[in-house]
Amino acid sequence: MTPISPTLRFEKSLYREGVTSIVACDEVGRGALAGPVAVGMVVIDTSVKRIPVGLRDSKLLLEPAREALEPLCRKWVLHSAVGLASAAEVDSLGIMRCLGLAGARALAQLEQGGAEISQSTLILDGNYDYLNPALDRPARVVTKIKADRDCASVSAASVIAKVHRDRMMIAHDVDYPGYGWASNKGYSSRAHFDAIAELGPSALHRLTWLKEASMLAMPT
Repeated sequence: MTPISPTLRFEKSLYREGVTSIVACDEVGRGALAGPVAVGMVVIDTSVKRIPVGLRDSKLLLEPAREALEPLCRKWVLHSAVGLASAAEVDSLGIMRCLGLAGARALAQLEQGGAEISQSTLILDGNYDYLNPALDRPARVVTKIKADRDCASVSAASVIAKVHRDRMMIAHDVDYPGYGWASNKGYSSRAHFDAIAELGPSALHRLTWLKEASMLAMPT
Protein backbone atom coordinates (compact mmCIF):
# COMPACT_ATOMS: atom_id res chain seq x y z
CA MET A 1 0.00 0.00 0.00
CA THR A 2 1.35 3.43 -0.95
CA PRO A 3 2.03 5.61 2.11
CA ILE A 4 -0.20 8.64 2.54
CA SER A 5 1.52 11.83 1.43
CA PRO A 6 1.27 14.70 3.92
CA THR A 7 -0.27 17.99 2.81
CA LEU A 8 -0.68 21.51 4.14
CA ARG A 9 -4.46 21.14 4.26
CA PHE A 10 -4.70 21.24 8.06
CA GLU A 11 -2.22 24.08 8.33
CA LYS A 12 -4.22 26.09 5.77
CA SER A 13 -7.38 25.53 7.80
CA LEU A 14 -5.61 27.18 10.74
CA TYR A 15 -4.58 30.12 8.55
CA ARG A 16 -8.22 30.59 7.57
CA GLU A 17 -9.06 30.83 11.28
CA GLY A 18 -6.60 33.71 11.65
CA VAL A 19 -3.42 31.87 12.63
CA THR A 20 -0.39 33.58 11.10
CA SER A 21 2.44 31.34 12.36
CA ILE A 22 2.61 27.62 13.13
CA VAL A 23 5.05 25.62 15.22
CA ALA A 24 4.76 21.95 14.27
CA CYS A 25 6.00 19.36 16.78
CA ASP A 26 6.75 15.66 16.83
CA GLU A 27 8.52 13.37 19.27
CA VAL A 28 11.08 10.65 18.59
CA GLY A 29 12.52 8.01 20.89
CA ARG A 30 9.56 7.78 23.21
CA GLY A 31 9.59 3.98 23.24
CA ALA A 32 13.36 3.41 23.22
CA LEU A 33 15.18 1.52 25.96
CA ALA A 34 18.19 3.82 25.72
CA GLY A 35 19.06 7.34 24.71
CA PRO A 36 17.13 10.58 24.98
CA VAL A 37 13.60 11.36 23.98
CA ALA A 38 13.60 14.10 21.35
CA VAL A 39 11.00 16.65 20.29
CA GLY A 40 11.48 18.25 16.90
CA MET A 41 9.88 21.59 16.06
CA VAL A 42 9.62 23.62 12.88
CA VAL A 43 8.16 27.06 12.23
CA ILE A 44 6.15 27.84 9.11
CA ASP A 45 3.79 30.56 7.92
CA THR A 46 1.84 31.27 4.74
CA SER A 47 5.07 31.92 2.83
CA VAL A 48 6.04 28.23 3.17
CA LYS A 49 4.39 26.38 0.30
CA ARG A 50 6.06 23.78 -1.92
CA ILE A 51 6.47 20.56 0.10
CA PRO A 52 9.77 18.67 -0.28
CA VAL A 53 9.35 15.78 -2.71
CA GLY A 54 9.06 12.46 -0.90
CA LEU A 55 8.27 13.93 2.51
CA ARG A 56 6.64 11.43 4.85
CA ASP A 57 6.36 10.73 8.55
CA SER A 58 9.87 9.63 9.54
CA LYS A 59 8.58 6.20 10.63
CA LEU A 60 7.52 5.52 7.02
CA LEU A 61 10.95 6.29 5.55
CA LEU A 62 14.08 4.20 5.30
CA GLU A 63 17.20 5.70 6.84
CA PRO A 64 18.81 6.84 3.54
CA ALA A 65 15.59 8.62 2.55
CA ARG A 66 15.41 10.38 5.92
CA GLU A 67 19.02 11.49 5.64
CA ALA A 68 18.38 12.88 2.16
CA LEU A 69 15.21 14.69 3.24
CA GLU A 70 16.54 16.22 6.45
CA PRO A 71 18.47 19.13 4.85
CA LEU A 72 15.56 19.74 2.47
CA CYS A 73 13.17 19.97 5.44
CA ARG A 74 15.45 22.42 7.26
CA LYS A 75 15.65 24.56 4.13
CA TRP A 76 11.89 24.39 3.56
CA VAL A 77 10.85 25.69 7.00
CA LEU A 78 11.61 29.08 8.53
CA HIS A 79 13.22 27.71 11.70
CA SER A 80 13.83 24.29 13.22
CA ALA A 81 15.07 22.87 16.52
CA VAL A 82 15.34 19.60 18.42
CA GLY A 83 15.00 19.47 22.20
CA LEU A 84 16.17 16.50 24.25
CA ALA A 85 15.53 14.93 27.62
CA SER A 86 18.09 12.38 28.76
CA ALA A 87 17.62 8.78 29.82
CA ALA A 88 18.39 9.80 33.41
CA GLU A 89 15.66 12.43 33.23
CA VAL A 90 13.22 9.85 31.86
CA ASP A 91 14.07 7.62 34.82
CA SER A 92 13.59 10.38 37.39
CA LEU A 93 10.66 12.32 35.87
CA GLY A 94 8.77 9.87 33.67
CA ILE A 95 8.28 9.94 29.93
CA MET A 96 5.37 12.39 29.74
CA ARG A 97 7.11 15.07 31.79
CA CYS A 98 10.22 14.53 29.70
CA LEU A 99 8.28 15.05 26.48
CA GLY A 100 7.24 18.42 27.86
CA LEU A 101 10.79 19.16 29.01
CA ALA A 102 12.25 18.32 25.59
CA GLY A 103 9.54 20.38 23.90
CA ALA A 104 10.21 23.36 26.14
CA ARG A 105 13.90 23.13 25.28
CA ALA A 106 13.11 23.03 21.56
CA LEU A 107 10.92 26.12 21.93
CA ALA A 108 13.72 27.91 23.75
CA GLN A 109 16.09 27.06 20.90
CA LEU A 110 13.65 28.47 18.36
CA GLU A 111 13.41 31.73 20.29
CA GLN A 112 17.17 31.94 20.70
CA GLY A 113 17.46 31.44 16.94
CA GLY A 114 15.28 34.46 16.29
CA ALA A 115 11.91 32.80 15.69
CA GLU A 116 8.94 35.01 16.58
CA ILE A 117 6.68 32.39 18.12
CA SER A 118 4.87 34.20 20.93
CA GLN A 119 1.71 34.38 18.79
CA SER A 120 2.15 31.01 17.07
CA THR A 121 -0.22 28.06 17.23
CA LEU A 122 1.48 24.74 17.97
CA ILE A 123 0.43 21.50 16.31
CA LEU A 124 1.18 18.45 18.47
CA ASP A 125 0.93 14.95 17.07
CA GLY A 126 -1.45 12.78 19.11
CA ASN A 127 -4.33 13.66 21.40
CA TYR A 128 -2.58 14.91 24.55
CA ASP A 129 -0.97 18.29 25.23
CA TYR A 130 2.24 17.31 27.00
CA LEU A 131 3.84 20.68 26.33
CA ASN A 132 1.90 23.29 28.30
CA PRO A 133 2.55 21.75 31.74
CA ALA A 134 6.28 22.30 31.10
CA LEU A 135 6.01 25.94 29.96
CA ASP A 136 6.28 29.11 32.02
CA ARG A 137 3.69 30.80 29.84
CA PRO A 138 0.81 28.98 28.14
CA ALA A 139 0.97 28.22 24.43
CA ARG A 140 -1.88 27.82 21.97
CA VAL A 141 -1.75 24.09 21.27
CA VAL A 142 -3.82 22.07 18.82
CA THR A 143 -3.52 18.28 19.05
CA LYS A 144 -4.15 16.11 16.00
CA ILE A 145 -4.01 12.34 15.78
CA LYS A 146 -1.77 11.18 12.90
CA ALA A 147 -0.47 14.71 12.38
CA ASP A 148 2.96 13.21 11.68
CA ARG A 149 1.41 11.32 8.77
CA ASP A 150 -1.03 13.93 7.46
CA CYS A 151 0.49 17.38 8.16
CA ALA A 152 3.54 18.26 6.11
CA SER A 153 4.90 20.59 8.78
CA VAL A 154 4.74 17.86 11.45
CA SER A 155 6.24 15.32 9.03
CA ALA A 156 9.17 17.70 8.54
CA ALA A 157 9.59 18.02 12.32
CA SER A 158 9.57 14.24 12.65
CA VAL A 159 12.26 13.79 10.00
CA ILE A 160 14.51 16.45 11.55
CA ALA A 161 14.10 14.98 15.04
CA LYS A 162 14.60 11.39 13.92
CA VAL A 163 17.80 12.13 11.98
CA HIS A 164 19.16 14.24 14.85
CA ARG A 165 18.54 11.53 17.44
CA ASP A 166 19.76 8.69 15.21
CA ARG A 167 23.05 10.49 14.56
CA MET A 168 23.51 10.97 18.29
CA MET A 169 22.98 7.28 18.99
CA ILE A 170 25.35 6.22 16.21
CA ALA A 171 28.02 8.56 17.58
CA HIS A 172 27.61 7.02 21.05
CA ASP A 173 28.91 3.71 19.69
CA VAL A 174 32.39 5.13 20.31
CA ASP A 175 31.57 5.98 23.93
CA TYR A 176 29.58 2.85 24.76
CA PRO A 177 30.55 0.14 22.24
CA GLY A 178 28.97 -3.28 21.98
CA TYR A 179 25.28 -2.35 22.14
CA GLY A 180 24.67 -1.98 18.41
CA TRP A 181 23.52 1.63 18.52
CA ALA A 182 24.12 2.05 14.78
CA SER A 183 21.43 -0.52 14.03
CA ASN A 184 19.01 -0.34 16.96
CA LYS A 185 19.31 3.40 17.89
CA GLY A 186 18.45 2.40 21.45
CA TYR A 187 15.25 0.51 20.62
CA SER A 188 14.45 -3.07 21.65
CA SER A 189 15.93 -5.94 19.70
CA ARG A 190 17.12 -9.42 20.59
CA ALA A 191 20.72 -8.40 19.96
CA HIS A 192 20.27 -5.33 22.16
CA PHE A 193 18.95 -7.41 25.06
CA ASP A 194 21.80 -9.90 24.57
CA ALA A 195 24.32 -7.05 24.77
CA ILE A 196 22.74 -5.75 27.99
CA ALA A 197 22.91 -9.27 29.46
CA GLU A 198 26.60 -9.50 28.57
CA LEU A 199 27.78 -5.94 29.28
CA GLY A 200 25.20 -4.65 31.74
CA PRO A 201 23.32 -1.39 31.20
CA SER A 202 25.19 1.68 30.01
CA ALA A 203 24.78 5.29 31.10
CA LEU A 204 22.46 5.71 28.11
CA HIS A 205 19.94 3.12 29.25
CA ARG A 206 16.64 3.96 30.91
CA LEU A 207 16.98 1.76 33.95
CA THR A 208 13.31 1.91 34.92
CA TRP A 209 12.40 0.75 31.41
CA LEU A 210 14.92 -2.09 31.51
CA LYS A 211 13.38 -3.25 34.78
CA GLU A 212 9.90 -3.21 33.24
CA ALA A 213 11.13 -5.00 30.12
CA SER A 214 12.82 -7.73 32.17
CA MET A 215 9.68 -8.20 34.28
CA LEU A 216 7.57 -8.57 31.13
CA ALA A 217 10.00 -11.17 29.85
CA MET A 218 9.78 -13.26 33.04
CA PRO A 219 7.64 -16.44 32.83
CA THR A 220 4.37 -16.32 34.73
